[in-house]
Amino acid sequence: MSSKPAVLGKDLVENFKKAFFKDEKNILAQNVCTKIDPFELSLSRKQIEETQHVFNTKIDAEGKPLTNQKRSGRCWLFAALNVIRLPIIKHFNLEDFELSQGYLFFWDKIERCNFFLNNIVETARRNEPVDGRLTSFLLYDPTCDGGQWDMIVNLINKYGLMPKKNFPESFSCEMSDRMNQILKSKLREFARAIRELIQKGGSDGDVQSLIEEQMTHVYRIVGICLGIPSESFTWNYYDKNKAFHSVGPITPKEFYDVHIKPLYNIDDKVCLVTDPRATNEYGKVYTVDCLGNVVGGRRCIYNNQPVELLLDVTAKSIKDGEAVWFGCEVGKRNYAKAGILDLKVHNFPLLLGVDIQTSMSKGDRLLYGESAMTHAMVFTAVHVDEKDQVDRLRVENSWGEERGDKGYLLMTAEWFKEFTFEVVVDKKHISKEVLEVFNQEPIVLPAWDPMGTLAC
Repeated sequence: MSSKPAVLGKDLVENFKKAFFKDEKNILAQNVCTKIDPFELSLSRKQIEETQHVFNTKIDAEGKPLTNQKRSGRCWLFAALNVIRLPIIKHFNLEDFELSQGYLFFWDKIERCNFFLNNIVETARRNEPVDGRLTSFLLYDPTCDGGQWDMIVNLINKYGLMPKKNFPESFSCEMSDRMNQILKSKLREFARAIRELIQKGGSDGDVQSLIEEQMTHVYRIVGICLGIPSESFTWNYYDKNKAFHSVGPITPKEFYDVHIKPLYNIDDKVCLVTDPRATNEYGKVYTVDCLGNVVGGRRCIYNNQPVELLLDVTAKSIKDGEAVWFGCEVGKRNYAKAGILDLKVHNFPLLLGVDIQTSMSKGDRLLYGESAMTHAMVFTAVHVDEKDQVDRLRVENSWGEERGDKGYLLMTAEWFKEFTFEVVVDKKHISKEVLEVFNQEPIVLPAWDPMGTLAC
């Protein structure tokens, strides 16, 4: 027996209206909220006054200059390179330094498009209908800017790194939407051609030849928009003492293997996630169907652990002098102007009569589409109390210096527990039991699972 629909009748709506105007606080809130941003009105003056961007445990030195991804979704790349540059700055005695975000962006675009086309082949071989949920999900966004940690590992291990001076930003690096529109249009067109060829009984060789032809167009589009990195380069620089140095000619892969890997070996870093949904046990490893960026590369692997463990290993890494890449949902309980991530920074019940964003558990927010990882940044400091418990953390963002403490944010430990989803630390900070979880065969989550959301 079907339930009766809850119709909004005239009498019921009239009751809503009477209840609204009966409370004069609603009228005052309406008067100001129709003129001012409701999130600004909900800010807690007391909480802002009590927030200080001061920390008692920091890494030796933070990187300069503060980076800015501008109007692109490359936070995961910026955050990774902001971590990696720190030991380079120290080792080479530099005043400031940036690795080329555009270089990895170029190769990610090329690889990501090829990965998508091969996913189309895979789903066609599985007899997935073009209008089914999986294929429709893939076609909705064939290539985006966002990414995950294991995608970074794939790019660096295959293509290496280079200084930003040797491959600077382009218009489409900083404002990627137009290039992405072009690529998405062609990729959907290419997907149709692939599926039609497979439906006609095309061989694996025929399909591979078609993808190679399609990728020549992708390479040309990306090369026109971003430029094409040189196969080798020479890095000239001055150290803090104004002494001149030169490295090269050298390939980007050699530059990473010879000069960076001894300082920061990306293969020694492990990514831990926290997914408290009842369906996903802690102490298990997960992956997401059709997620990745390099065909034949490393899968995106999620070692699921309690959030308290993620906070603990983050503090251990900071105390050991190494910054931490992490992924979170940056838009919740965020006072962007002051750079404050704090559960108490907004008082929504005072303005609206109801709370939002934290009304459900973290697991339920994931389950009901209210929460997911959206952004990657870097931890550079923590503040511990007299009981050696983490109270707050310092965050290096990649949105320029205009917001927060010259671009740095303050995150409370309670905010970390609610809205942080993954951290990357050196495996030396991880127990043997947790490391052994990586040896499990991953449980495959569907392509649309929130844990597959890409930081951008």
